[in-house]
Amino acid sequence: MSTALLRADGIGKNFGGLSALAEVSFVIPTGSIYGLIGPNGAGKTTLFNLLTGIYTPDSGRFDFDGAPLPGGAPDRVCALGIARTFQNIRLFASMTALENVMVGRHVRTRAGVFGAILRPPAERSEERAIAARSEELLEFVGIPHRAHQVARHLSYGDQRRLEIARALATEPRLLALDEPAAGMNETETARLGELLQRIRARGVTVLLIEHDVKLVMGLCDRVAVLEYGRLIAEGPPEQVQRDPKVIEAYLGSEAGDGKEAGDGKEASGGAGPA
Repeated sequence: MSTALLRADGIGKNFGGLSALAEVSFVIPTGSIYGLIGPNGAGKTTLFNLLTGIYTPDSGRFDFDGAPLPGGAPDRVCALGIARTFQNIRLFASMTALENVMVGRHVRTRAGVFGAILRPPAERSEERAIAARSEELLEFVGIPHRAHQVARHLSYGDQRRLEIARALATEPRLLALDEPAAGMNETETARLGELLQRIRARGVTVLLIEHDVKLVMGLCDRVAVLEYGRLIAEGPPEQVQRDPKVIEAYLGSEAGDGKEAGDGKEASGGAGPA
């Protein structure tokens, strides 16, 4: 039986007296792909922002590999092994694809300020290793030919893949993806599903927010459903799909075409790579 990599226990968050999340609890097993779904405004991105240290929970706690996660400290959360992408693409638009991935890789480097300024042989060697690893990650996500193209000139689908490569450069144990299939066509979404399977095969646990119900139900080992900031169902996909509360609150008549009703977006907080 898989051990718990992430445990959310009674997570709550209020904004201006309004409850965004209340008493949300779930467990993500190591090595799984875990889906988080729900109607627009259900609190999914707020939960991501709490998990990755952009916000601090008002109540409850996250435990990562048995230890509490720090709130309000994205850099520490990333260093512990949690990386994320954002609902709205957040790349360094004027940098190349390779440079974007190298930025993510620097969270695992040893060189300090003086090393970056003086550039001794050890620092230059480390920089070459960062570039080589970044090129490997671009190949892994399927865009090695885009390495020296400026990020803003990449197609939408390639920018999504570049974000994933940058997140992987931090060597995460948990990769949190906020709507990675948004704006993708059916072929691109199928390729994304294959990429997520390969990421899991490399030993990385995946937490996925996604509006494409067909992708989530076909890919995830377990699925949690939020409505108005509360967890209304959690379990294997086949069980969740049959839950009357989920059918009423979320899937409804949209279950057949695999898309969530509504085109709105939750506000995603934070800036820059996580």
